[in-house]
Amino acid sequence: MTDIRVGGVPEHFNLPWHIAKGKGLFEAKGLNMTWKDYPGGTGAMIKDLNEGSLDVAVLLTEGIVKDISSGGDSQLVAVYVQSPLVWAILTGSGQSIEKVEDLDNKIWAISRMGSGSHLMAVLLAEQQGWNKENLRFEIVNNLEGAREALREKPEAPARANGFLWEKFMTKPLVDQGEFRRVGEIPTPWPCFVVAVRRPFLAQHSEAVRDLLDALRPVTA
Repeated sequence: MTDIRVGGVPEHFNLPWHIAKGKGLFEAKGLNMTWKDYPGGTGAMIKDLNEGSLDVAVLLTEGIVKDISSGGDSQLVAVYVQSPLVWAILTGSGQSIEKVEDLDNKIWAISRMGSGSHLMAVLLAEQQGWNKENLRFEIVNNLEGAREALREKPEAPARANGFLWEKFMTKPLVDQGEFRRVGEIPTPWPCFVVAVRRPFLAQHSEAVRDLLDALRPVTA
């Protein structure tokens, strides 16, 4: 059996990995696939790929492409979700932000530098014609951190004004009145890809191929 450590965000589109695991499809290929949830998103997975504590990641295209172009030690092996990801443009309900334009020169909550929430804020600034030199960021690690950063409190103002996260994952928070959605922005590329740590791929290319083959029956 070949051990393979796979990671992804704890969201609905990664359900096929758990279904395939439950059906024994990976074991049938001689693979011991262990899954790790990454609430911190793409940036956290990239960190673990580069540090060697994760072998395979299902992550945002924009984040891993940026990391590879900057010398990251991973390789793209497959497109996982072909359709674009729709990012919600959010603010705290207690803030005075009412439309996308109000977020110019404001502070963005991001999970970490190089993450999807960071890169999509830069893309939004480009699309809106804002001066990217004026972008400011508050690192919040994950969705829970963003909830805290965008919240207005009697004793202190919010630490951030805007936040970008997947539209449907944040819909409950919008419906509950905690976040206000002022717009949305789709990625102009396939949203999720599969990346593999290069040293692992060099040693286990056949196992990686078998991993993807085992997943196909539940994604077709």
